[in-house]
Amino acid sequence: MAVAGASSWRSPKAVRWVLGRIGGAVFVLWAVATAIFFGIRLIPGDPAAAIMGGPGSQASAEALETARRDYGLDRPLVVQYLMLLGRLLRGDLGDSYSLKAPVARVLGELIPGTMLLAVLSLIVAWLLALGLATFSMLNGRIAATVASGLEIAAAAIPHFWLASVLIMLFSNALGWLPPVSTRTPAGLVLPVLTLALPLAGFLGQVMRDSMLQAMSGPFALAARARGESEAGLLARHALRHAALPGINLSGWAFGSLLSGAVVVESIFARPGLGRSLLSAVTVRDVPMVMGIALASALAYVLIMALSDLAERALDPSRSTA
Repeated sequence: MAVAGASSWRSPKAVRWVLGRIGGAVFVLWAVATAIFFGIRLIPGDPAAAIMGGPGSQASAEALETARRDYGLDRPLVVQYLMLLGRLLRGDLGDSYSLKAPVARVLGELIPGTMLLAVLSLIVAWLLALGLATFSMLNGRIAATVASGLEIAAAAIPHFWLASVLIMLFSNALGWLPPVSTRTPAGLVLPVLTLALPLAGFLGQVMRDSMLQAMSGPFALAARARGESEAGLLARHALRHAALPGINLSGWAFGSLLSGAVVVESIFARPGLGRSLLSAVTVRDVPMVMGIALASALAYVLIMALSDLAERALDPSRSTA
């Protein structure tokens, strides 16, 4: 693998790869910050009112004017934008309007919970997709048809509907799991399943197609001629081919899980980035929205880089492409 060894990390190709990833990450973060800054300004309402506690606070005109001056909202929009970029370059995300606390500190408390939810959901989705694809490959056409139907149905299920069904079944009817997300492992089961099942449907379809192609390839025919069993062929060759597109999709999948967390954390009353983002948008808490969006974008970029590295580890030909 060209980028795995210590010496290969110093090769021109590896240096270009690292510089390209860093440049891409900087561009994505700048684009997200710019889009959030100007997008929030298009929403009707006075940001100073949000700082003073929202429209219900009935803040005086003098108090609103003081808030505008303190937060630089009385300056031209371009100046405010340049001030924002300057703060971000210094690593300063500002203070939350609604929580009256540094955004970086609030994110430090919220990120672990959401990352745990997203990572567990991705792992469960992978296991379900691989298990279903393998089962369908080893059990003939009928099993493949059933598996394909289950994958399509799972991929089409909206998160809010699936969460409602799981709560009614496992909490209300059976009483096995809590309807809200507690700090216990049992409190994580329903939120993880809500995010993992639709994703498993997408991943399963892609993995099974890759397995079918691998099992009908020339090397598979040669292996069968040497007496290789279908199970051995699947374990030694087809699973590796199925993993490649799954890994390639994992970066996109992680971004999808973070966006799905907005719905899932709200339904299960689970503290996290998604639930806080919804609250911040509602009260026009610009620094909080900006911080959550940048943290999500950075996580997405890192996962994309890790999935790229994993692909190169499984398929060394990509390193020389």
